[in-house]
Amino acid sequence: MTAPAPTSPVLVTGGTGFLGRHLVERLLAQGRPVTVLARTPAPELEKRGVRFIRASLDDTAAVRAACAGIGTVFHVAAKVGVWGRYDSFFRTNVLGTRAVLAGCREHGGARLVYTSTPSVVYHGGDLAGANESLPLTTACPSPYPLTKAIAECEVLAANSEKLRTVALRPHLIWGVGDPHLVPRVLARARVGRLRIVGTGHNRVDMVHVENAVDAHLLAEQVLSRPNSTAAGRAYFITNGEPVVLWDWINALLAALGEQPVTKKISLRAAAALGAVCEAAWSLLPLRTEPPMTRFVAAELAKDHWFDLTAALRDLGYSPRITMAAGTAELVGHLKQSAAARLRTA
Repeated sequence: MTAPAPTSPVLVTGGTGFLGRHLVERLLAQGRPVTVLARTPAPELEKRGVRFIRASLDDTAAVRAACAGIGTVFHVAAKVGVWGRYDSFFRTNVLGTRAVLAGCREHGGARLVYTSTPSVVYHGGDLAGANESLPLTTACPSPYPLTKAIAECEVLAANSEKLRTVALRPHLIWGVGDPHLVPRVLARARVGRLRIVGTGHNRVDMVHVENAVDAHLLAEQVLSRPNSTAAGRAYFITNGEPVVLWDWINALLAALGEQPVTKKISLRAAAALGAVCEAAWSLLPLRTEPPMTRFVAAELAKDHWFDLTAALRDLGYSPRITMAAGTAELVGHLKQSAAARLRTA
């Protein structure tokens, strides 16, 4: 028998971000009391009854206090990126998560759903049909996967009868409103700065944002059951439809009337370029991300698709929005937005 969905108050860290905001919207639609902890003000959410705490994850006292009276914490917030100082990522991703854990223990929070990333199992090679048996990375040329791996390990180790925890690993979250993945691809393609890295045949999993929200809500529900099999475990979350990355990108560009990406660079050359860029960005006071890094070169050239067996079995997860439907929706939205800009220009 399916357990009823929890109705207790929830805290969403990073509730103004892409995934976090979609999660908040779904929780509000369910009538749940929602608290959001984020750096960006959201007066429109406050008008709808959301309790808003403006703070960053490195504000330990604020994070711990935000957990008071909360039944479930969705810890979505993180410092993301392919480049930056390790201590900055560690402060947000590891120390911030420790503050969340401390707040849950201190105030009696019953469930913690942690948003991790498949990058925590990075090992420099292809990930084809990878499952959760892979070890967490301890050697990666990017601080993001390293610090997320540490945080995930501590979240799962904290699982107990009083605090049930689970880690979700959504891969390349996308959809209407995505501020990162698709906009970056389009921006680089339009100025001729996008190159196919490697053979161009690598297969990659993605996940539509609404499917990712489904997984988070299912994880909370499963954690509320006695003797939950998901407690203390991690799960890959994707659309379950690996795409040939560069074919998908070029199909998206074609649908938007843009020129396809045809120029190529070998993985070896891209990795060498990434190493040079990393060295330059380390020496110079540059605040932007390098145009290439060793981590990005590997991500663009290698397979990254995952086995969903565990998520389907333990969470009851089943992707609702297909790649085709999500892509069509995204293309329609982008075309409407472009037309609107032309009318107001």
